[in-house]
Amino acid sequence: MSVAIAISYLDRQTLPVAVKAIGRDIPLSNEQFSALQSAFLLAYAFMYAGGGKLADALGTRLGFTVIMAFWSLACMSHGFAHTFAMLAVSRFLLGMGEGGGFPAATRAVAEWFSPKESATAMGIINGGTAVGGVVAPPLIAVILTYLNWRWIFFLTGFIGLLWTLWWRREYFPPARHPRVTQAERAELESLAIASAPAGAPKLKWIELLRFRESWGLVSAKFLSDAAWYFYLFWLPKYLYDARGFDIKGVGVFAWIPYAAAGVGCLLGGWFSSHLVQRRFSVSVARKVALGLSAAVMPSVLLIPHVAVSWAIAIFSLAYFGQQSWSTLVMVLPTDLFPTNAVGAVAGLVGFGGAMGGIAFGELVGYLLDHGFGYGVVFTLAGTLHVIAFGMILATIPAVGTALRKTVA
Repeated sequence: MSVAIAISYLDRQTLPVAVKAIGRDIPLSNEQFSALQSAFLLAYAFMYAGGGKLADALGTRLGFTVIMAFWSLACMSHGFAHTFAMLAVSRFLLGMGEGGGFPAATRAVAEWFSPKESATAMGIINGGTAVGGVVAPPLIAVILTYLNWRWIFFLTGFIGLLWTLWWRREYFPPARHPRVTQAERAELESLAIASAPAGAPKLKWIELLRFRESWGLVSAKFLSDAAWYFYLFWLPKYLYDARGFDIKGVGVFAWIPYAAAGVGCLLGGWFSSHLVQRRFSVSVARKVALGLSAAVMPSVLLIPHVAVSWAIAIFSLAYFGQQSWSTLVMVLPTDLFPTNAVGAVAGLVGFGGAMGGIAFGELVGYLLDHGFGYGVVFTLAGTLHVIAFGMILATIPAVGTALRKTVA
């Protein structure tokens, strides 16, 4: 699953990293660039919610097969674009496919891991975001050295289709996995029964929204992902526009923050799981780790005012904190809700995050095209995780089994 998430982030980074080359054939203003990301995120938002229900309905194995095959073909379709409108349609289709990825991943964690292990497992899966981000800039720079920008989309989409075939052959739920022993199967079944009693009905979104914890997770994700999608989509463009980089320079340096993001994915989940193993409550472990992750994010306010080497270092710190944060927020649905509701809750949370990305992305494009500059943008982005952490503290007083029992 971590490899699949890596491929998804490789696919979504193709356009931001290659935007300068694409712009020679299809000129793009800042507001048009924002509109392309909004097209992706709009479809991503609705499919993140729908993808959770799809994973619940079809099961993790079949659901993820459909999801990844679709997004890989959508990625390839970018290579046929000749106008802004065609790029927007391809971006929308890519968002439709990729929106189901993380809900399926969250469901897989709920199938295979206990609360003591789930944060570490999600950290490993979320680490795929960093792998994709690390690979994208140098890979795209190499491709552009020998081929035109259209081949970037053809090749990355093909990689996704190959991985889909592997997933279909190798992944099975615990009850049907050919390499799981009887003792292991019994242990995994006991976890599933404790999380969602047999015959428990699938919960509707409207029922989940009766809980303030649902609103807290959605609101926090709205705020924190507003900042994350800005970093994700605008880092290469910032280096092109504000720091004078060419594609070779982006290929050499833009992978560094993503490497730091990978460390954040692993350490955030590991640290929270370590606290649980040291007999801290799940609630304390998750909130301490979330608070530390949010605390480093205001450092981005310094980026426009320092040398480029320090800017890359601060980006790296922010990516580290963001992906530590993201790992923990994604695992909270498995802590708070039974397995029969995890996919749907994860979908709602992802919907909120994508809508935050749309809102802030459109604001960024407007501000930059109307002379406000990156200083204002980084000032806004640097406050969002801190506010999101306050939202979690206010709406989720305790993380544990009480809400699981109430929902079930």
